Amino acid sequence: MTDPIARARLMEALSAMPEDRRRRLLAEMADLRGKAAVAALHMWPLWARDSQIAPPGDWAVWLLMAGRGFGKTRTGAEWVRARVESGTSGRIALVARTPADIRDVMIEGDSGLMNVCPPWNRPRYEPSKKHLTWPDGTVAIAYSSHEPDQLRGQQFNTAWCDELASWEYPRETWDTLAFGLRAGASPQCVVTTTPRPIELLRELVDQEDVHVTRGSTYENRRFLAPSFIRQIQRRYEGTDVGRQEIYAELLEEAQDALWRRDWIARVETPPDLNRIVVAIDPAMSSRPDSDETGIIVAGADEDLRGYVLEDASGRMSPDEWARRAISLYDRYSASRIIGERNNGGDLVGSVLKTASGGRSLPIRLVNASVGKYARAEPVAALYQQGRVFHAGSFPKLEDQLCTWEPGASTSPDRMDALVWALSDLITDRRITKIWV
Repeated sequence: MTDPIARARLMEALSAMPEDRRRRLLAEMADLRGKAAVAALHMWPLWARDSQIAPPGDWAVWLLMAGRGFGKTRTGAEWVRARVESGTSGRIALVARTPADIRDVMIEGDSGLMNVCPPWNRPRYEPSKKHLTWPDGTVAIAYSSHEPDQLRGQQFNTAWCDELASWEYPRETWDTLAFGLRAGASPQCVVTTTPRPIELLRELVDQEDVHVTRGSTYENRRFLAPSFIRQIQRRYEGTDVGRQEIYAELLEEAQDALWRRDWIARVETPPDLNRIVVAIDPAMSSRPDSDETGIIVAGADEDLRGYVLEDASGRMSPDEWARRAISLYDRYSASRIIGERNNGGDLVGSVLKTASGGRSLPIRLVNASVGKYARAEPVAALYQQGRVFHAGSFPKLEDQLCTWEPGASTSPDRMDALVWALSDLITDRRITKIWV
């Protein structure tokens, strides 16, 4: 139905009907292959809840924090579709944690763009180019949080960011996108996410040009399986997991995380330190989707208080992380470099020796004889006792400390390197091999 007056009249009439009658009518019309029924089924304002409609006002970011099953994906896809159909979008950025998430959820998912757009205005999807192109020439391009630099030099007037709280590099990806969100008269971005206690999300909530909408899983219960509702009620009601995953509360830290944010004490200038170490938790590969290599510099004073001096972690090749560790060792006049034996065995020592040009370095390889959680508990206890201080702010490290939980799919490389450093300095874990 392309006549705007007819569309408006149909929308007004259907909106005035009780929902059950409206659905019966549309089902009957659909059986007759009525064009009016097809058009009505694609009129999002007819079916959306108020919390799924873009807010009025001059906002730059619409932050929709909602529980699992709320309908966040449909909301984001319909917002993008509305921008396209109104002619306000010419170039769109679609951003999620991985390329697979963009393809399987944002584009081809049940509530993705290919399924919410009506047949007469459906985009053409070119997976090899990561492009969606609408009939009017509007283009949407997929970007992964694994590779923030792909957004560098681009410009957009519309962006949809899905599950921002789970992004690999939230800060770098968001900042690079923000520099590119500059085209047109009113560039805007929608963020659809279940919250996690990361610093970037807390900052967005407090910004004046960000409109925040919150919603719970139960708002969409009529479209969710009763067994699913019973299960989440039984398992998660009254828990921190439920507060976050059902009611979309932005907690300070994850339920089973070992660290609390109020345990992190800071100093501007550390005192004289007896010993300083550089600890490495190396990744086994350097592909764009590889884990990071954790590199932490820490020291201890004569009273065995720990001080975190630098977080130099990142995604690097073995030669790159070895050279970075050696540079830090020299700059801080460190006592030794520590590497995990289980993750690469003697390769850590070999790579460091090669990168140093054969120079003799004190390198200690430690053995991960117990799980990450058990290794980290004594170090977390030091924080709780007020015996560890951060010489500045380390947002990525601190987010990882306060959000990593046992069984998580992500590898806590920064946390692991921190644990090795402070264990060596204070808790005196067993050393398995020394290179000198």
